[in-house]
Amino acid sequence: MTLTVLTPVYNDWTALTALVGALDRELAHRQRTATLLIVDDGSADPSDGIAQFEVAALTSVEVLHLRRNLGHQRAIAIGLAYLEAGAAPDAVVVMDADGEDRPEDVNRLLDTLEAEGSSRVVFAERTRRSEGRVFASLYWAYRFIHLLLTGERVRVGNFSVIPRQLLRRLVAVSDLWNHYAAAVFHARIPFTTIPTRRGTRYAGGSQMNFVSLVTHGLSAMSVFGDRIGVRLLIVTCASAGFIVSVAGALVVWHAVSGTSIPAWVATGGLATIVLLFLLFATSLGFVFIILAGRGNPGFLPFREFAHYVSHTTSLPVRRLNVDHHLPGN
Repeated sequence: MTLTVLTPVYNDWTALTALVGALDRELAHRQRTATLLIVDDGSADPSDGIAQFEVAALTSVEVLHLRRNLGHQRAIAIGLAYLEAGAAPDAVVVMDADGEDRPEDVNRLLDTLEAEGSSRVVFAERTRRSEGRVFASLYWAYRFIHLLLTGERVRVGNFSVIPRQLLRRLVAVSDLWNHYAAAVFHARIPFTTIPTRRGTRYAGGSQMNFVSLVTHGLSAMSVFGDRIGVRLLIVTCASAGFIVSVAGALVVWHAVSGTSIPAWVATGGLATIVLLFLLFATSLGFVFIILAGRGNPGFLPFREFAHYVSHTTSLPVRRLNVDHHLPGN
């Protein structure tokens, strides 16, 4: 199996250096070889100062420099399209460079891929998270809203392995430009998951701030815009039908009993009907915008990725004997 590990990096070169060593040891332990493709997402700090890597399993370390910062989801899209157009390895491992995607789980992903006959994308599903209570609460709320609006549970991140035949399908999915995992789900590309734990960052803090996290979450939901629009339309119509039924019942009750309807009830009911009408119009317009956009393929990664590539460089590596590089030697 020819294998490439793809990781996006934005200024996080210290963590990347630690990742290279840990990843190389894990692959060497199973006598696997791979190339490493680092997608430099418009870093302000240059990668030129990285020392020579001493590796046994990694045959090369290449840096794909982007013209500007695009965000890690789009950096992944560019990297995948670049690989599919060029080397087209048998499998591509996608992982973050900060250590939270544990290198020791890479072999587990590859074992599952082989057991599945390279017929599915294999995602790492985190069974435990280690963030603080505030983040955990907000993340739970986001997962609930995501499930409510899209019908899909948030289960996985970027950490995964993609077989070649499914990579060819994925780079023709325009949703990949917004969110990698959501694009796989929405395009109905076969996938499976394995349980994993969240690793510890090698160095520094997260490169994502609150705005970036919110944008990331909304990007994932935007992939399912068609589902969200239809669900909002259904809920609005159901609510409007309920309100109209209640209003009709009040009118009949007033006519039969002769009891007057309080002014605040009439005013509130009218305001609710007007609000529901506005929500219905908004939902209907949203649905038609989404449906009209289905005729436009938008950004196709395999066709347009080259516009964002500046150049590539190779980082220096010194090959070691595999036995010498195994843990304990």
